[in-house]
Parts: sequence; C-alpha cells; structure tokens
Amino acid sequence: MRHYLSRLEDIVKAHWSERALSNFKGESFTFGEMAEQIERFHILFETAGISKGDKISVCAKNSARWAICFLAANTYGAITVPILADFHPESVNSLTDHSESRLLFTDTDLWKKLDPEKMPLLECAVSVNDFSLLFYRNAGMKKAFDEAPEVFASRYPDGFSPDDVDYPTGNDREIALINYTSGTTSAPKGVMIRYDSLSSNVEFGIEKMPCYPGENIVSMLPMAHMYGMVFEFLYPLCGGVTINFLGKTPTPALLLGAMAELKPYLVITVPLVMEKIFRSSVQPVLKKPAMRVLVRIPLLNRIIFKKIHDKLMNAFGGQVRCLIMGGAALNPEVEAWFKKFRLPFTVGYGMTEGAPLFGYAPWTEFVPHSCGKKVDRIDVRIDSADPQNIVGEIQVKGVNVMEGYYRNPEATAAAFTEDGWLRTGDLGVIDRDGNIFIRGRSKNMILSSNGQNIYPEEVESVLNSRQYVSESVVVDRDSKLVGLVYLDTEKMERDGLDEEGRAACLKEIMASANRELPAYSRLSRIEVRDEPFEKTPKMSIRRFLYK
Repeated sequence: MRHYLSRLEDIVKAHWSERALSNFKGESFTFGEMAEQIERFHILFETAGISKGDKISVCAKNSARWAICFLAANTYGAITVPILADFHPESVNSLTDHSESRLLFTDTDLWKKLDPEKMPLLECAVSVNDFSLLFYRNAGMKKAFDEAPEVFASRYPDGFSPDDVDYPTGNDREIALINYTSGTTSAPKGVMIRYDSLSSNVEFGIEKMPCYPGENIVSMLPMAHMYGMVFEFLYPLCGGVTINFLGKTPTPALLLGAMAELKPYLVITVPLVMEKIFRSSVQPVLKKPAMRVLVRIPLLNRIIFKKIHDKLMNAFGGQVRCLIMGGAALNPEVEAWFKKFRLPFTVGYGMTEGAPLFGYAPWTEFVPHSCGKKVDRIDVRIDSADPQNIVGEIQVKGVNVMEGYYRNPEATAAAFTEDGWLRTGDLGVIDRDGNIFIRGRSKNMILSSNGQNIYPEEVESVLNSRQYVSESVVVDRDSKLVGLVYLDTEKMERDGLDEEGRAACLKEIMASANRELPAYSRLSRIEVRDEPFEKTPKMSIRRFLYK
C-alpha cells in the first residue's frame, strides 16, 4: 500500500502548472501554487516553534484555501483537527480547546463569534479568507508570522520549484488527524485517524474508482467530515483531479449548474439529494396516467427508461462514470427505479471511525438494498449465531479502523470488543457472496411487547415511499409506534388539497403503509411536523431530538 502523500508529491511534480484547487466561479490554484503556499506555511510553523505532532485546527466553509490549510498542516506532520463550520461557536471553542490546538485556521466572520479566553492553549489564529493573522497570544508568534515571508525568500532565492517538494512518509502508524463526531461541549469524541488509514482509503479509491489528471470533481460535502474529505478531496487530488468547491450546501439550481459546467467524472452525495431529484423531476412524469401504462409495455418501457437515464446523466454534466451514495440508506422504491433506468449508482458503507470506508461495490456489481462488500485491508463480521439470516451488530477490524478517541479512554474501550473488533453500532447481515445489508442502528432498535425486533429505518422507508411524505422518523410512544412525518405541502397545494383533503391523505398514508408492514411494526398514528427534521452534516436525521 502506497502512502497517499507520496502519491500527492508525484502528482504535484508532474502536473505543476495544471489546476488543482478551485472555488466555483472564484479563485483557483495550480498544483505548483498550492505547493508553494503549503511550503510558506511550513516555514511559518517552523519559525513559530510548532512541532510535529502539535495540533492545528481548521474550522471554515469548504474552499481552495481550506484545502491548502489542511494540507499544510498534514504534510508538516502536525495533527490536523477539522471542525465543522456549522457547529455552534461554543462548540468550536470547546473542540479547539479539547484538541489542544496551538493554531486555528478559520473564517474571518466566524472568528468574531469565538472567544480566545475559552481556548487558553491557542497561540495563533489565521484567516482562511486571505491567510492574514487574526489573533496571537505573544509577541514571538507575531514575529514568526511577520518574518516567515523573508525566510521563504532567503531559502528559495530562485523560486519554489518541483524539486523542492518533499512530503513525509514512513509515518503510517502515527496520528494524521482528529475528527470530531459530535458538536456537543460535553464528552466530545475526537476520532484519531492514522496516516495508514487515510492511505488505505485513498488507495482503494485510486484502484476501484480510477481518475485522471485534467478531470473534475465537485466538492459539496463538508470536508470536515471524513466522507467529503477523503472521497471528494484527498483521493481525487492524489489522482491529479481538479477539486471544485461550492463553498456551502448548494441549492439544486447551483448544484446542477456547476455539474453542467464542470462535467465531473464522479458524483459523491447522500441518498437524500438523489431522492429529492427523483421526486421533483422524475416521479411526477411517471405518475401521469398515460405513462403508467407505457412503462408496463415491454420494449417501449426500455425506450422511456433510456430517455430518463440520459436526461439525468446530462443533468450531472454527461461525463459521470458513477454516482456514489453513502451516509444513509437509499429509499427502496427510488433504488428500484434507478435500477430500471440503469443509472450507474452504488451505495457504500462507512463511518468516521473507518476513515471512512467499510463497504463498497462497483455499480455493475451492486446488489439492491446492500451497501457493497468489505473493502480492501479490513475484515467484517456479524455478531450473530447465523450471520446470513440472523441480524447482529456489524463489527470491523483492519487498517481503516481508528486508533481510538482522543483523551477519552472510556469511550475507546467501549468502542471495541475484547478481541479488538470495532463495534459499529449498526445491525445487519452478510449474504453468502459477502454483500452487507444494514437493518438499522442498535441504539435505534425498538423491542416490541411480544419480543419482536423493530428497525425504525425499515418502517420509515415504507412511509417515505408514500405520496406527499418528504421524510419521516418512527418512534416508540408507550409501546406504540408513531410516525413523525414532514410533508411536501407545496405539492399538496399544487394538487389542490384543502384541509379536508389533507386529513384524508394522512389517513391513506398510514393505512397504505400499514398494509405493507408486518403486524408487529404497524403504526398506531401519524404526527405531522411543521419543519424538516434537523440533520447532521452528512444529512442523517438527528433522531435523539425526536424521541
């Protein structure tokens, strides 16, 4: 397995004048310009007395400069601490302090909301916007910042060249970064990821999802989350791809506009985005009376499905080789239609503690309802007497797995079995061919009064396939299942549903869902939510808020 920084070094040297990082409709950096900025920060760190293994936090919106700040710390040998910019300022204070970070890269506007007094170990803050100094605790740090340009000029009088690029390897078992899984201020869980875990994921991407210099990818997931960081940033960058940053959660119009212009080779997203595209653009066409008849006619339906396929693929720029979804399960109804359209999609499986990948299969081999097979360099087992038929916890062991939780030995001990396997907290089975099927989260499982295990995610997938249901959460209330639903009220209005019509619609939603569900997991009632459910950065619903 090759070190990802060795790959990056070779790419930088070979493609010095080609575009590496770009803000959509904004500034960009070639590989050479990126490398020079990285070296300037190396000199700043060295002059400021920052040592290998010291912590450097990055908390800002995705951007080309965010990427440079991360890479500067990562290639210096510091432990990088990416923090989600969406976290509450108090959480950013707390996590910066908990990680013992000496330096913080952050947005100028966000810095105004932070409190240096709550980060007593922080010595310096630098703006991601323009690399200016925002804060320093002592004159020595300010002096180092001021003198760094002069040191760079004296060290490289003829300019910084490809021959000057030298990124560290041989540090595979050392900690590369700490990624926090929670934005709460109490007992934060900082996942310690080693260099070899990142290398393993990057290697898997290069081998299984080949990419080539000159190609584009659109970065829309937060890079402070492992899914976005590795598969929309590190792996494609190590393949010579140009990373294009949208900067914030895009509107559908912005996203599709960027796709059309940039023509990415790969789209990495969460199921919710693809489900929204299906329900807004495709499903209304399929529900037309004439279309319902036509899609049942052999041969003719193939022509229709081909046209839908082409329309969707062109919407993503026309050069996408694969659509990869992760972070949550894909709605079975939507998945079935995507299969009929022959969309090149697949659903992967992972978590922050796996840096992040555990399961994947190419779209040509993807089995419906699964999340792929175990990836290279890890093993997966089901804690069950019959792993193919009896649901048990999915447990993982191998290179991708984290070192533990930073400054949290209790949580680290609880995360592993006595024989060293990571407890994922996910429940599932593995078929005879090695395909992984997730049934739900162990902490979400509901035990019915007659001893049946109920996985709310399975009930929710049925609810979400009902007309007008945008999303749902199923909860246990006094030993009865209740479906919390957020409705597509705009569509209801377009369809002319008045108050009486909406009430009748709700009754039909519950009745039709219950007809499809086994007796032990049927709903006792439905409650309508006025607002969308609160989400995590990877668009999973924060279930604990709705218990």
